[in-house]
Amino acid sequence: MTAFVLDDRRVPALRRRRASGREDVSQGWLSALGQRRRIALAPAQHSIHVRAMTDRPPLDGFVAPGFEPVRDQLLAHVADGEELGCQVAATIDGEAVVDLAAGFADRDETRAAARDSLFPVFSCTKAVSALAIAWLADRGALAYDQPVADLWPEFAQAGKAGVTVAQALSHQAGLSGIPSDWSAEDWYDAAKTAARLAALAPLWPPGTATGYHPITWGVIAGELAQRADGRTLGTILREEIAGPLGIDCWIGLPEAEEPRVVGILRPRRMPEFGEINPPTRAAFLEKWSAPSSASPRRFRAAELPAANGIGTAKALARLAQAYARGGRIGDSRVLPAETVVQATRERAHGPDLVLPADISFAVGLFRNRPGRTIFGPGAHTVGHSGHGGSCVMADPERGLTFAYVTSKQSNALVVDARARRLIAALYGAL
Repeated sequence: MTAFVLDDRRVPALRRRRASGREDVSQGWLSALGQRRRIALAPAQHSIHVRAMTDRPPLDGFVAPGFEPVRDQLLAHVADGEELGCQVAATIDGEAVVDLAAGFADRDETRAAARDSLFPVFSCTKAVSALAIAWLADRGALAYDQPVADLWPEFAQAGKAGVTVAQALSHQAGLSGIPSDWSAEDWYDAAKTAARLAALAPLWPPGTATGYHPITWGVIAGELAQRADGRTLGTILREEIAGPLGIDCWIGLPEAEEPRVVGILRPRRMPEFGEINPPTRAAFLEKWSAPSSASPRRFRAAELPAANGIGTAKALARLAQAYARGGRIGDSRVLPAETVVQATRERAHGPDLVLPADISFAVGLFRNRPGRTIFGPGAHTVGHSGHGGSCVMADPERGLTFAYVTSKQSNALVVDARARRLIAALYGAL
């Protein structure tokens, strides 16, 4: 386990702060990456607040007593060159126990990543969007078991009349991607995209198997939200959930927030998809499978409820409390417990046609199940991962949430190895 390293000139001040009941090393040199003199610290009695800035990658944030192994694991990733910038956060029963940022916010390593730096979370957006869908379900604007075509009549084309909201949002609709006659620019035309998807024939019989819908999941969720409520899904998130609770997560980022967005290092290798079939090719491998990234600002400003959420690890961990705590986020009840049960229950499981894995799906969520635990050991844990490594999870048995975001992307498809190690460290600290 990596030890913190302190310039010994700071030790008297640190001892004074510790005696006052709080360790806040905002001016100290604090690094796990190698200076000459190591100082052993007494066990902390209070949360350890850290702000480290040296010629080494910086660290910002705090861990509650006993959760230092999560910090140490994060610092080990930085020391091993696995990170550019990253954040990790965890809560138990609504209380923060980890909130850390490490590394840099830009590829030139001139700005430190901070706890309020904004990270693209990619498909972790689905777990966030699913909360907005649950909010609509609670208010009777839609129902999980009703046909999509009840709200969106055009969707009934090409044999899709019986596809339910729950089936479509658990990757069973047969619409993993658009197989032909499309462009990466077309995704930004919401009306054109919805019309194309409504007319599209399924790539497999709906309801017979899952096939991960990386982008089209958000088209369906967004169209359902708009038709059920009149507002976009991103607006519902902002006005009804994230905004009132002061949660720093966006689907459709305002331009004023752009200076906080970190730079991304793309993975050097493509993921391993296994045997390539038409659903996988449409989902990931056509040149139009993902929206154009020619304009990063346009991508972040758009509303793509499957893939372009922007936020902090703390924000994701707070939103996930609704899944872990029967609909409560902090002291606020966002959803009734019964709605959360419906949102998180298994809708389908088995070998996925797109991802080379056996996955249990809820509405917009991956689920742990016996013999197939994705997110730690919890039998009822739900969550999602995002392109490049981001991860959010909620364990209702322990009232635990966890989130990890990174700017140095890997080619992992389900859960990144860094996230797995951080989750293991978190459970080891319980």
